[in-house]
Amino acid sequence: MNEHLLNAALDAAERGWPVFPLRPGTKRPALHGETACPGTGPCATGHRKWEQRATTDPDVIRTAWSRAPYNVGIATGPAGLLVVDLDMPKPNGRNGKGSSDAPDGATTFGALCERAGQQVPDTYRVRTASGGSHLYFTAPDGVRLTNTAGTIGPLVDTRAGGGYVVAAGSTTPAGSYEALSAPVVAPVPGWLLSILKPAPKRVQALSGPVAGQSSRYADVAFANEVHSVATAADGTRNATLLRAARALGRFIASGDLTRVRVEDALRGAAGANATQPQRYYDDVIRRALDWSITHNSPRGRTT
Repeated sequence: MNEHLLNAALDAAERGWPVFPLRPGTKRPALHGETACPGTGPCATGHRKWEQRATTDPDVIRTAWSRAPYNVGIATGPAGLLVVDLDMPKPNGRNGKGSSDAPDGATTFGALCERAGQQVPDTYRVRTASGGSHLYFTAPDGVRLTNTAGTIGPLVDTRAGGGYVVAAGSTTPAGSYEALSAPVVAPVPGWLLSILKPAPKRVQALSGPVAGQSSRYADVAFANEVHSVATAADGTRNATLLRAARALGRFIASGDLTRVRVEDALRGAAGANATQPQRYYDDVIRRALDWSITHNSPRGRTT
């Protein structure tokens, strides 16, 4: 088992994906936490977390995996990866994953690809222990992507900066992680990147003349985003609408725009050349605004 898992770690490292040990038979990091840090070895100059200690050095990997049958974690941020986690529904909706008769993550993701006018990308894929799958993509340079949970759709999560995935070859009591396809890793699809790219930093609410400038900036952004939705080509409208709602939600949080104004304008723009029922666009707008307002509201303030 040690040799099998060592080879899995070395295979990932050869791809340029930094790895670190997970506890045998689990998905949890095997490295010590900050409170238990001895301040020696790799942490001699300060505590180093698993993302910082992940490595592609084969000698370090051989030494680590000689000690125990560790599972293999891949630090997705340092690896330059975005991994889409397509999960399976849990029975009776346990762990907030819906009901057992709900569409699984792969079905949801396939529908999103179809709406974007694209096929499900042919890329490196790993079957997870739960029966779901991980789709590996290369992240673009200069864009810091982070982890998401449900932003794209139900049972569709992502791992990027600050996250990790269990590598193929690892085993848990629920099953094994197994590579299913050719080793080629495709770039992140454009429609998916448009959803995941961080929204521009919001302008702080100020007073006096500066507040007027902030309001004018919000009005310009409002007009541009509504125009983008109204003129979006078939297959890109959903992604454009989601991005626009997330961008405008920050102005609702800052008080520069009202939610009613934004919702009405985006509903009208999306419905101008609708290819989906209006209720579908309403749901996209609602979820995106809720997410943006929550993430852009000052601490302690509710909307």
